[in-house]
Formats: sequence, C-alpha cells, structure tokens
Amino acid sequence: MIRYPYLKEGTTIGVTAPSSGVNAELHNLLRHSLERMKMRGFNIVCGETIWTQHKAKSSPAQVRATELNNMMSDNQIGLIIPPWGGELLIEILEYLDFDNFQSKWILGYSDTSVLLLAVTLKTGTATAHGANLLDLRGEYSDKTTAMWQPVLSTKTGESIIQYSSDKFQKEWKHSDPSPCVFHLTEQTYWKTIQNSDVNVQGYLLGGCIDVIRHLIGTPFGDVQYFQKHRIKNKPILWYLENCELSTTDLRRSLVQMKLAGWFNNCSGLVFGRSDANQPIDQYTAEDIYRELHEELNIPIIYDIDCGHVPPQMTFINGAYAEIEVKDGKGTVKQSFL
Repeated sequence: MIRYPYLKEGTTIGVTAPSSGVNAELHNLLRHSLERMKMRGFNIVCGETIWTQHKAKSSPAQVRATELNNMMSDNQIGLIIPPWGGELLIEILEYLDFDNFQSKWILGYSDTSVLLLAVTLKTGTATAHGANLLDLRGEYSDKTTAMWQPVLSTKTGESIIQYSSDKFQKEWKHSDPSPCVFHLTEQTYWKTIQNSDVNVQGYLLGGCIDVIRHLIGTPFGDVQYFQKHRIKNKPILWYLENCELSTTDLRRSLVQMKLAGWFNNCSGLVFGRSDANQPIDQYTAEDIYRELHEELNIPIIYDIDCGHVPPQMTFINGAYAEIEVKDGKGTVKQSFL
C-alpha cells in the first residue's frame, strides 16, 4: 500500500535545507520566496540550515538530518520544501528516523530527489518531484509549474491530469527578473523513440539520475522490496532527468540501474529535457534511448517537462500514472490508488 499525504489549505510549510542552503548574497531571494508563500495563505516554519552554506552543504550531515527529522515528526507541519537542491544530500540518509516520519508531502527536485525516492522506497509514503521553493517566488507561476498545489491537494482515491507545457526555458536569465520566474521561449515537443503515439501506465518512481543512482546497493534503494510489498508486483514507470552527466556517463548509469534490477517489470521510461545531453564521439542521448528501447522492449518518451530545463510537472513517486504522447503533446494522469 502507498500512503498519499494531503495538502490542506493554509497548512504549515517546513523549509529546511537537507542538501544546500542559501548563501548570504541570495538571502533576499529566499525571503521573497517565503513571503510569497505567506501571501498564498500558508504558514511558514524555517529551519536554521536554509540560511547557511559551507563547503557544498548547508551544514554538517547530522545537523541537517536532525532538523529534517524534527520537521517530519511535527504534526503541525504538512509540507516540506527545501529552498533548492545541491550536491550532498546522500550524507544525511543514515541519520534519518524514517520510522517516525509523519505522512506529509516533501516537494523538490535535483539533489532533493535522493530524499524523495528514499522516503518512498523505505516508508511507502508518496513524495513529490517538482518545483523548489525558490522557483515559486514569482508573482505568478506558469500553468505547468502552478499545478504543484492542485496535485498535492488530490485526495486518496482520486486522480489528477497535467498537460505538457506550451513553451520551455532555454537559458536562465537571473539578471532579468520577471513576474514569472521562468522565461519560456522555446516550443515544447514531447518525443518518442518509436516516432509514434505512446500510451504507457505504471507506478511512478524517479528523479535526477545523477544522484538517485547512488542509492543502488544501499538500504535506501530497495526497488525490489517496494515492487513486491508496496505495489504487489505491478509495473514501475520510471521518470528520469539528467542534470550534468555526459552521454557516456548517462549510459553507464542506466546500465547499472538495469543490472541492479531497477528496470525489472518496468512498463516504460520517460526522460526530461537536458542541457547536459551533448554528444560524446557522436554518441547522443537519442542513441541511448534507442538502445534502451531495444534492450528492454518498452516505450521510451523524452524531452518531457521534468527537471533542470523548466517548467516541470509535479510527478508523484508512488502514484499510478498513465502517460500519453500524441503529436508532440503529452498528458500525465496520476491516480492515488
């Protein structure tokens, strides 16, 4: 069984930095993000870790873990959102008190996806791969990003549909702030390696492949247990996004996932857009997708709204999803079964 948290109106958001905190010169952006959430009717509880950053982490691992443990066991907090991702979240996993985690949403992406996937695999509680707190500081959000709140407000037994974006952001323009954080200029087009319409279904798991691959072989990456005991051997539908891996490193990581059994009883793979997908010796990301399709004999969808090239949908680890691609447009129906 999967436990699905429920986001109540006016809930209290816990803001903590299990990976990177925010440097002093960017505290104004953090304060703006916190104020924006208050304006939307949420209460805010801030941890101390969000205000500090030293040697690629907000604070020592045990400090970060203690703050997160306290927020996860606090009944007054209904949602955890880190300011953003980072590099070294994996350091805190051994100090987390999973047995005492309350059922509440954790929302984020990038390095935060290590925490999201570990929590869902260890506890059977659904987690939300989507916007970071600083992504939500704008006067308004594009309609794709804004779906985070309706998705997290879906009740157990209900479903919700998201649609592919109209346009995506080609490059970050931090020197050009706007009422919407993202500058969406390029036409979105979801692709399939089969060059045909695709409909695929399964229980969602995924995240940023750069970091979640390091859960393989640890107590926090037991996909087989999750599949057998949480979803009764139903197929898994993986969504993945590449932040910084070269195409050859991406290929190595996917082969490792395959050899570790993560793709056993897998119904499909969907990949987010990526700036990192630059060819190595003419070896492209499309070559990788084609090889996976041939090896696993499953649908491959790519350039979807997920990851470091915004905007992105909110994908729920543990939700039953139906993903459809037709004429370059995509729909994602997630059911909290």
